[in-house]
Amino acid sequence: MNPPFDHRPQVQPDCRRLPKPLPEQGCIAIIAPAGPARVDTLKAIHWFEHRGYQCRIYPGVTESQGYLAGSDAQRLADLHAAFAANDVDAIICLRGGYGSMRLLDGIDFDLLRNHPKPLVGYSDITALHGAIARQAGFVTFHGAMLKSELLADKQAPTESSLFALLSGRLGRGDTLAHPQAYPLSTIVPGAATGRLVGGNLAMLGATLGTSAELCSQDGILFIEDVNEPLYRIDRLLTQLRLAGKFEGLRGVLVGDFVGLTVQALAPLMREMFEPLRIPVLAGWRSGHCDPNLTLPLGAQVRLDADRQQLQLQEDLFAQ
Repeated sequence: MNPPFDHRPQVQPDCRRLPKPLPEQGCIAIIAPAGPARVDTLKAIHWFEHRGYQCRIYPGVTESQGYLAGSDAQRLADLHAAFAANDVDAIICLRGGYGSMRLLDGIDFDLLRNHPKPLVGYSDITALHGAIARQAGFVTFHGAMLKSELLADKQAPTESSLFALLSGRLGRGDTLAHPQAYPLSTIVPGAATGRLVGGNLAMLGATLGTSAELCSQDGILFIEDVNEPLYRIDRLLTQLRLAGKFEGLRGVLVGDFVGLTVQALAPLMREMFEPLRIPVLAGWRSGHCDPNLTLPLGAQVRLDADRQQLQLQEDLFAQ
């Protein structure tokens, strides 16, 4: 077990090790750090093969221990093994649910720092995104998971958004596309540059005081959630504010909040963030929604709420 948490970021942005992009015919590992799900492993393998990739499914994916995908030891071992394997090029999580937080004090962050790879997931996986940002320092991806999106055939551009980023086809100066069928809303005008941070709002609150605690200084905060009533979103945002997480914040990107419209969210978002004089753009289709667009957490981005754009300000991978 690791020593007591040091909640300060261990890796400064200018000292980060960049992972390599997912190559053609590369190997994608599937792990289950959180909840269980029944999955047809042959279907999963064929799904990736059809798209030109190899697929390696780790043991915890086929296990179930109540609300967890196998024991903590098994799920942690799969995480470590996927990062350590020299022939694994990217890692996609099975699903969210609950369980990632239980792994935090056992993660070998030296291993992760020495073997940086794209890790993809959202919801409960927010705990891993936050911990890697603080303790290992490389970009991870808030995006489609195997059971929830890829095998569920969620609508375009869920899949294309994921592989465009993982393959390195998008880099410095590129604007992340957003489908015109889902209009964005400017809540507070303006533009700002910072590191994209955040994820599932409930998990951001739950991980305060842990090694996965949100590091929001100079950040563009992304938030999303599912089936949370407005008062609980208020409570979670107030918790972040009282914890000092609004200090030094440069902008806010509001993702999908299943069960609430942008119009219902707008007054609360304006109340929370307008006094900070930072841009707020809402309606981004990322999270528990269809389509579910991939976002590069930890990457330097420019949020332009006036033009309703999100632009990459750096390359995500080693050249």
